[in-house]
Amino acid sequence: MIITSKYLIPKGYAAMALFPFIIVHDQKMRENRVLINHERIHLRQQLELLVIFFYIWYVTEYLFNRLRYKDAKKAYRNISFEREAYANEKKPDYLTARSLWEFRKYFSSK
Repeated sequence: MIITSKYLIPKGYAAMALFPFIIVHDQKMRENRVLINHERIHLRQQLELLVIFFYIWYVTEYLFNRLRYKDAKKAYRNISFEREAYANEKKPDYLTARSLWEFRKYFSSK
């Protein structure tokens, strides 16, 4: 289910996935197939990790990356969940062929 809210999305972001919802900043973003696919990849990741473990892992990896890169944007872009979503957001059939816990392949010492 896609929800539109200008108030739930952090500044600088267009959308976010909070299982089982995709929240978009603007109504017209509902039509952005790449953005929606990116967020659907996150929903699958959340489901695989029983939601709560996704958020624990996400925040832990982000904090580790902040210490490592000393740059918020670079830390965010190097979270394994984000790396998988960005790498595959333009592939509309990605989720149909995706293996279980595929995000692990994007966890590396980059």
